[in-house]
Amino acid sequence: MEIAVLDKGFVRLVEVMGSDASIVQAARVSYGPGTKTVREDAALIDYLMRHRHTSPFEMVEFKFHVKAPIFVVRQWFRHRTASVNEISGRYSVLKEEFYEPQAWRKQARRNKQGSEGELSDEEASLLLKGVEREAYQAYQTLLEKGIAREMARMVLPLNLYTEFYWKQDLHNLFHFLALRLDPHAQWEIRQYAKAIAEIVKAHVPLAWQSFEEHVLMGAHLSRTELKALQGLLTPELYEKALKELGLSGSRLQEALEKIFPPGHQL
Repeated sequence: MEIAVLDKGFVRLVEVMGSDASIVQAARVSYGPGTKTVREDAALIDYLMRHRHTSPFEMVEFKFHVKAPIFVVRQWFRHRTASVNEISGRYSVLKEEFYEPQAWRKQARRNKQGSEGELSDEEASLLLKGVEREAYQAYQTLLEKGIAREMARMVLPLNLYTEFYWKQDLHNLFHFLALRLDPHAQWEIRQYAKAIAEIVKAHVPLAWQSFEEHVLMGAHLSRTELKALQGLLTPELYEKALKELGLSGSRLQEALEKIFPPGHQL
């Protein structure tokens, strides 16, 4: 499975070890085939996700082949919980392939490291192309002079494409996706995260459903935020709202105790 990303990049699934059943098997410490129903398996996976029992999710591993601009990859490699192998500019002559954005973004006014909106600027696009052309010509000239590849690459810009293999367990992959699917992440790396999310969802649908419910679309409250909610709600009103959304039984009680723990006083 390969998904095109940006103008020349991609994410390709190389192999997967494990599935939703592997998570369930590890949690039940069972070496035989599962005897539970899909519904029961989904409930167990959801319990593990809610309570942050992470080790069963580590039983599933994904290996990807990725092609991305260097500036994206340098952000990516800050996630140091994977096994990675990148093409080496010391051993190989790097290809003349550069990321060229279809639109430019303006510097964000409030976020010093972010961007916002779009800016059409033909001059900026021409400037980028000129830098690419001159840099790669300089790279080739240095190689022709006999300069070592490990030194000649110094002149190449950060929008040059590179390739790497990335192997990571599902627990840490979910952490990567939680950060890189966030709207505050740089737009380019979010496109790669979306491609990976599509692949992960297809292979571990039950785990993805719980991840989306409790992490990706969920939120953690601070003590102050929790106090504010407790001042606005009553246990009765909150219970009624939860029931209307389909929660019942132990799951309902668990949700109630998040906001109104045992011994809580108004």
